Amino acid sequence: MNLGPLGMIIALVLGLALGAGITWLIMKPRVEEAYEQLQRDIDQQRAAVDKEIENILKTTRKEAQEIRQEAEKAAERRFQDLARAEERLEKQGDKLDQQGKRLEQREQTLNKRQSRLDRRGNQLAQIEQEQRAKLEEVAAMSTDEARQVLLEQVEVEAQQDLARQMREIENRAKETAEIEARKLIALAIQRVASDQVAELVVSVVPLPSDDMKGRIIGRSGRNIRAFEQAAGVDIVVDDTPEAVTVSSFDPIRREVARRALTKLIADGRIHPARIEKLIRDAQAEVNRDVREAGEQAAYEANVHGLHPEILKMLGRLKYRTSYGQNQLYHAVEASKIAAMLAAELGANIDQAKMGALLHDLGKAMDHDQEGTHAMLGAEFAKRFQVPANVVNAIASHHHEVDQESVEAIIVEAADAISGARPGARRESLEHYIKRVRTLEEIATSFEGVESAYALQAGREIRILVKPGQIDDLGAMRLSRDISKTIEDNMQYPGQIQVTVIRETRAVGFAK
Repeated sequence: MNLGPLGMIIALVLGLALGAGITWLIMKPRVEEAYEQLQRDIDQQRAAVDKEIENILKTTRKEAQEIRQEAEKAAERRFQDLARAEERLEKQGDKLDQQGKRLEQREQTLNKRQSRLDRRGNQLAQIEQEQRAKLEEVAAMSTDEARQVLLEQVEVEAQQDLARQMREIENRAKETAEIEARKLIALAIQRVASDQVAELVVSVVPLPSDDMKGRIIGRSGRNIRAFEQAAGVDIVVDDTPEAVTVSSFDPIRREVARRALTKLIADGRIHPARIEKLIRDAQAEVNRDVREAGEQAAYEANVHGLHPEILKMLGRLKYRTSYGQNQLYHAVEASKIAAMLAAELGANIDQAKMGALLHDLGKAMDHDQEGTHAMLGAEFAKRFQVPANVVNAIASHHHEVDQESVEAIIVEAADAISGARPGARRESLEHYIKRVRTLEEIATSFEGVESAYALQAGREIRILVKPGQIDDLGAMRLSRDISKTIEDNMQYPGQIQVTVIRETRAVGFAK
């Protein structure tokens, strides 16, 4: 039988409903039994929880009772402590009251004593006034006059004490400063190994024979005139055997002429055209040597960053001497000494080295320029962006301008050390005698000086003064004044010690 889709759906629903009913009938007894078992478990758990709650409540009540008992005991102990503290405070209050009474009694006693002291002080003041009046009457002077006399006496004694203390302080300072200065200078000199002056820079050209003199002169003197005109020097042909002398105020020209003349003699072809060519070659060669000498000097002094024109001008010092000391070697030596002094004193080492290396730069310039070598060198260095402190060190190393930095002072000291060390320079007898006489004349020009003697090659001047005109304090002032006058009026290497001697002689006769 064909039921169709609707019939099938209805049959399926009826089947499901019938299956559900049969399942309910079968599962109902089991569900009821499981529900009853669950209800019994719940009742048992509830009974256990009630019992546990009851036990907890019993325990809590017991603990609360114990806590209450302990709190009551602690409060009782606290009350007892407070009672004892109150008792102690009452006892202390009684003691304070007793002390207050004693203090009042003592204050009354002190007031009585103060009253007695005041009366005694008034009596003493009255007695003092009476005694002062009597003293003024006896001394025939007032209190102000006596005070003035006393102050004058104290002032004289104070001046004497001050002079004595000044001498002691100055002596201690000199001893300490001299020891430290000697250490620094000795260290600097010992660390610089420089040759002593052993030879003069002379421009003497040797000849293979005296016949060469005639060829140098040439017919009617044309060769020697051409040479002197081209080189700017004078050729001295005298009776000196196998030698001629080149004379010129300019050391560079003299060196160029010496080299050119040496080559002419070696070549043998001496005529005006050949002379001009060899002089040009010698000039180029000297210029190259000058530049290399400047670079070598800067390298030895460890000074960097100098302009090529400054190096070239510095190299010209190779042919310049002062009292027999080569100026380029002197500049390098002074630079090394300045570096060591700056390192010991904590100054700027680079500026000290550069300033000492360039301090005599003006000596290398042409002689027709006006101005001192210090100012010329400073202006030339400033033109090529040398640092301002270095320019000041160059300009002030002979005190022509004020020294603005410690490096300038170091440059001056290094210059003096290099020029004054033993064997550095030769000094003519005439200049030495002149300096000694000038020293003695400066010393004797001051009032109160009896005589003056220059010692140790002019490095010390001892002055004897008249003790009746100059006291100890005046002797100290005199030594400073003479030292200042020497600094302002003389040029000298190193330093000059000024010693003022005041001697008092007491002479008696036994008859």
